[in-house]
Amino acid sequence: MEILYEDNHIIAVNKSSGEIVQGDKTGDKPLSEILKEYLKEKYQKPGNVFVGVVHRLDRPATGVVVFAKTSKALTRMNEIFRDRSVEKKYWIITAKMPDPPEGRLVHYMIRKESQNKSFVYDREQKDSQRCELEYSLLSKSDRYFFVEVFLHTGRHHQIRAQFAAIGCPVKGDLKYGSPRSNEDGSICLHARSVEFIHPVKQEMVKIVAPVPNDKLWRAFEGE
Repeated sequence: MEILYEDNHIIAVNKSSGEIVQGDKTGDKPLSEILKEYLKEKYQKPGNVFVGVVHRLDRPATGVVVFAKTSKALTRMNEIFRDRSVEKKYWIITAKMPDPPEGRLVHYMIRKESQNKSFVYDREQKDSQRCELEYSLLSKSDRYFFVEVFLHTGRHHQIRAQFAAIGCPVKGDLKYGSPRSNEDGSICLHARSVEFIHPVKQEMVKIVAPVPNDKLWRAFEGE
């Protein structure tokens, strides 16, 4: 487990593909529980250790995830994320160049829990939620395109669903139309950084997650 940031109030890790942030029906041990064990051992804490889930990241995705170490920090971090007072940067790799190469996507999304999938529409639908993001093409290779994404809303599978809707599914994302999976089961969606005012110290905090140890990711990151 790669710790990216830690103080008395919050802790951030670089999530690997396949890890889950919070417990679900699979019964697999989530990062929240792994962190409790880590903190209990590191600080020799007796009794229960508090770790609060602030936000989530899709299981096959990678990148920075922030947790709260106290209930006070969790309440304040929840407010920060709810008020969208946080800047979240994502990187994706896709096999098709977005057209135009930079812009804003606005759709209306409906989540289907039974399929664990979200569907996007150009116009508002019954029970739909507005979703919005900005993107820009950073680089390209012979076969792939490297895109930076800023979320303005935080909907279920938002980046994956919106880019699939414009014909640019995330590399490896079979659920949203990628023709092939990645060998390790990951998708090329990486939560690159989060930036926010610290809930207690009131200082700007920016947490950056290195990309996965993969030739394609490394090639783009190094440019």
